[in-house]
Amino acid sequence: MAHDQALRTLRAQLVAQPDGSPIRLAKPTSNLFRFREPPPANALDVSAFTGVLHVDPRERVAEVGGMTTYEDLVDATLPHGLMPTVVPQLKTITIGGAVAGLGIESTSFRAGMPHEAVLELEILTPDGEVVLARPDNEHSALFYGFPNSYGTLGYALRLRISLTPTRPFVALRHLRYPDAASCAAAITELAADPGVDFLDGTAFSGEELYLTVGRFTDSAPRLSDYTGRHIYYRSVRERVEDHLTARDYLWRWDTDWFWCSQALGAQHPLVRRLWPRRYLRSDVYRRIVALDRRFGLSARVDRLLGNPAREPVIQDIEVPVERLAEFLEFFDTEIGIRPVWLCPVTLREPRGWPLYPMPPGRMFVNVGFWATVPLRPGQPEGHHNRLIESRVTELGGHKSLYSDSYFTEDEFWLRYDGETYRELKETYDPRGRLPDLYAKCVGNR
Repeated sequence: MAHDQALRTLRAQLVAQPDGSPIRLAKPTSNLFRFREPPPANALDVSAFTGVLHVDPRERVAEVGGMTTYEDLVDATLPHGLMPTVVPQLKTITIGGAVAGLGIESTSFRAGMPHEAVLELEILTPDGEVVLARPDNEHSALFYGFPNSYGTLGYALRLRISLTPTRPFVALRHLRYPDAASCAAAITELAADPGVDFLDGTAFSGEELYLTVGRFTDSAPRLSDYTGRHIYYRSVRERVEDHLTARDYLWRWDTDWFWCSQALGAQHPLVRRLWPRRYLRSDVYRRIVALDRRFGLSARVDRLLGNPAREPVIQDIEVPVERLAEFLEFFDTEIGIRPVWLCPVTLREPRGWPLYPMPPGRMFVNVGFWATVPLRPGQPEGHHNRLIESRVTELGGHKSLYSDSYFTEDEFWLRYDGETYRELKETYDPRGRLPDLYAKCVGNR
């Protein structure tokens, strides 16, 4: 009843907004790296859609508000011995955001992406209508077209999702490889092992790559804690075996935002002792970076010191596993960021997801990298990102759209199925109340 009342209130807010006024959500957190001005005063209040409505342990399903964070979702499901099939690595990613904007983690080699666990979506369209999209009803085109639409076709307010069983602990084994080719071959081999529950990797250099294999277990001889003084990504090099609680495993990357907290000083031993543990988390770091980008503080310091301008290179891309070595060789030569994250992913849905046309059943490897790169004289802003976009396309890969993109409009629609998108837009947003996908993800509207 509370959900229905909240839905009526939100619809009234949306309908009351005049044509031509921008429609934005008043969300307290974001994991996008397309920074925009804060939402206007009339932004839609979606705070009522931030809870877990129901967990059914017998059927292994949950009904969830679209703005619910994975941190809250995991806290609601773990007591039942269950978890979402894919838990994106940062606590404040929302379930609706992971479906509309994609997500990935170390179960993705088998479970695909978060949207592949969705059974139905309750979507508020830009005209104020509420539709229930399922794979087998009159809104099936929207169900399959919603992933990677980034809130340009409507907003998911309620989702029904599948869950998967857990056990109390995760046993880890860090396996080292001397080159990308042997690492890629091992990904294929390990992904075929039914005893492997989790699989991802960390590449520190072209000669030092690790795959981390995780297996659920009912007991652990000892437990590590990476929520305070100790830093998870360093343990990949320092240990061969490790054990974590299931919850700590799911959030192992959040404490230090993978390794990005180092740029903010949070890994310095003295700073680490003084930094309150409750603020060692990705949403805190992201707010610091947002302030820096908004006011250009780092850029001003670089200019004062005579340092070259730096380009943010914050991306997640996927390439076929057999092309991983080629991509990493290019990346080392042209970009030079290390470490990088490696996460295998295979989509399961035979029909596919048109706005992110990755062939189902084929193994890809997500490569995640998040840093800045100095621009040499004559190199325009976006130089390195454009190189990456071009090389990923040549290798038959894809690029996530949560950060800066530089595709031309024709290039963009070739990669993200413009024909299907335009049909969906005409059906569910005929007045164009929301920006289209290109305008939002490239034009940053």
